[in-house]
Amino acid sequence: MPLKLLFSKQGQKLSGMRFDDYHISFEVKKNLAKLGFTKPTDIQFKSIPPILKGEDVLAIAQTGTGKTAAFAIPVIDIIHRKKTTSRADGIKCLVMVPTRELAEQIHGVFEKLSKHTKVKAFSIYGGVEQDKQIVRLQESLDVLIATPGRMFDLVSQGHLNLSRVDILILDEADHMLDLGFVKDIYDIKKKLPRTHQTLFFSATINEQIKKLAYSLVKNAIRIQISPKDPVSKNVNHSVAFIEMDDKRFFLERMVKEHPDSKILVFVRTKVRAERVAKAMERVGIQSVTIHGDKEQKDRFDVMNRFKSGEVKILIATDVSARGIDIPNVEYVVNYDLPEQAENYVHRVGRTGRGREKGFAVAFCSTEEIPMLKEIETFLGKPISVVDMDKNEYQDTLDFTEDVDNNWKDLIKENEAFLSTLKKPNKGKKGKR
Repeated sequence: MPLKLLFSKQGQKLSGMRFDDYHISFEVKKNLAKLGFTKPTDIQFKSIPPILKGEDVLAIAQTGTGKTAAFAIPVIDIIHRKKTTSRADGIKCLVMVPTRELAEQIHGVFEKLSKHTKVKAFSIYGGVEQDKQIVRLQESLDVLIATPGRMFDLVSQGHLNLSRVDILILDEADHMLDLGFVKDIYDIKKKLPRTHQTLFFSATINEQIKKLAYSLVKNAIRIQISPKDPVSKNVNHSVAFIEMDDKRFFLERMVKEHPDSKILVFVRTKVRAERVAKAMERVGIQSVTIHGDKEQKDRFDVMNRFKSGEVKILIATDVSARGIDIPNVEYVVNYDLPEQAENYVHRVGRTGRGREKGFAVAFCSTEEIPMLKEIETFLGKPISVVDMDKNEYQDTLDFTEDVDNNWKDLIKENEAFLSTLKKPNKGKKGKR
């Protein structure tokens, strides 16, 4: 089926429309006002009207542009208006997401936007005991946010009935495709009522995504925001050429020169995350790490400490690059360049969220220059280079308080990391 195209460049004027102008429930408007939302972002401006009309929507927009609210606002309004009582009438909206953290985040958005309405939302995901989730599913629920693995477990056990779903939302669809969840998406469509609305949200668009979208939506409204520049205009991003052995010194200096800033640091491996944290600890900098080896409750605890500002430095693998909305992250540091070029966009998108401004810098070693070239090809333009002469570089090495001179360990660490550059990830489906 052909897609009707609505195209908008991010940042174009939205004819002065405010949320008060929308034909949505008073209760939803009240929640928006309390949260400080007065005017819609581009993606919200383009998405809300067709969703309210019951249209299928294919939306492509950069991370940090307000995609979650773009579907949460109209969905809450639709369910609130149709729901005549608070009695359980089955789940009306299913939101499929690729990761546990994203499920929790979207649940939080629905909770805030659905206060004082009849709409109840809940999230389910793996990595935690299912018993409490099963108990909650027996109560009155309207919106369910779920990762595929746990969702299918509960469906097969008879604890989850999706026969009353009117709206299916696929969020971060490109990431679900990367993780091998395509069959799961098709399987879940078979379990839904024949007639339902499908909302397809993705940060990137390629031939695989197009094929998946065309097979799932009918006569959809296509909304594409700033497709020519995948990095948000709110993010000032650059690259600094720093040798592998010296990266920790530059991170140390950056943190100490911005003591009150919230900084998100991305590395390529779990081992690297812990070692960078230890290097920061040696120079008196407190940080926390998040990666796939941590238990789910520990991952949530780390995220909460960073979100609240209790800890200012979070060191993460790409498990946290997708869709996580962490307030007031001033800086993103690509301590290691990402293995997949498009992950660069998702990483730097952790800053400059909504209408906030943000800064991102990549530390690129000689060995990583080929990766940098791939990223620039993906972006369609070069990344601006931090102008730094030899004296400035040496000043940073002299700045450090790190007195650990165990060069044998450092050499072993760097040799281990360099070996990962030669063994690309095969794209195995990970546990969610």
